[in-house]
Amino acid sequence: MTRTALRVCRTWHMDSRRWDGFRPRDGDVVIGTFPKCGTTWTQQIVSLLIFESVEPKPVMAISPWVDARFMLPIEDVLGKIEAQTHRRFLKTHLPFDALPVFDTVRYIHVARDGLDAFMSWHNHTLRYKRFAALDAVGLGDETIGRPYPRPSASPREFFSGWMEDAAAPCGVDCTAASFLDIELSYWSARRAANVLLVHYNDLKADLDGEMRRVASFLGCEPPADLWPKLVEAATFEAMKREGKALLPSASAAFEGGHEGFLFSGKNERWRGVLSEDDIARYRERARGTLSAGLQKWLEHGRLGAGEPRTAAD
Repeated sequence: MTRTALRVCRTWHMDSRRWDGFRPRDGDVVIGTFPKCGTTWTQQIVSLLIFESVEPKPVMAISPWVDARFMLPIEDVLGKIEAQTHRRFLKTHLPFDALPVFDTVRYIHVARDGLDAFMSWHNHTLRYKRFAALDAVGLGDETIGRPYPRPSASPREFFSGWMEDAAAPCGVDCTAASFLDIELSYWSARRAANVLLVHYNDLKADLDGEMRRVASFLGCEPPADLWPKLVEAATFEAMKREGKALLPSASAAFEGGHEGFLFSGKNERWRGVLSEDDIARYRERARGTLSAGLQKWLEHGRLGAGEPRTAAD
């Protein structure tokens, strides 16, 4: 082990202590993101690279979310992971410094502009149907002590809660502060040989090229004649088309099922929805928290801001 987790994170959704019993295998992959930044997309890419097959597989079942505390008991999750015989790839929404880090494990962080993440998170919470499970977590955890905050249907009201304004009409889980915290933690680790930073914008602009970066990082070499089919299977359109197979349990948790979960895949939906003052407040918050290099990368991605690994700050 390179290091143990440096802190504990507990929210309605996550508990970093659930990683305490994890036993790594050489070659394991951990995909870490802030919610709605391309997590499922990257899980599908890694699945295609590992299995070398375009046959859709249930992403959530084969790539468990270890820190999710509102679903299965951790003993069951770890048992399922231990039983897997393929190269394992796991999901987390924790900051990098809240994870145990192992030399033999590969960590892929996927990021997105904060305002795009906000808009997608708003849609996600509006469609969610299992608030009772999150209520039980919050009421049963002395560090939270309350039910899960219900989302406002108004994007601007939700934004006020996301920014944690004192006069916000409702609270929000996964805030601007937690988004910036996660990005800072992974940016600090960006030069580690077993950490790869990927950006949503780059996946949209050059899916083939970004998949090759991921494949090289993981040491995967799919047959050349299969490669175009793997790339096509990783497109947003293909994932929506195969949504029932990729996300068979989505209908139980989300209004609209897999189509509600894989909503639009578009950036900048906040334009014309948030006010100019809203946008400026977030950008100012980001400038005051992030380094110039990290801020530029979050807004524009590697293709627009340069390679994170070699960025000065």
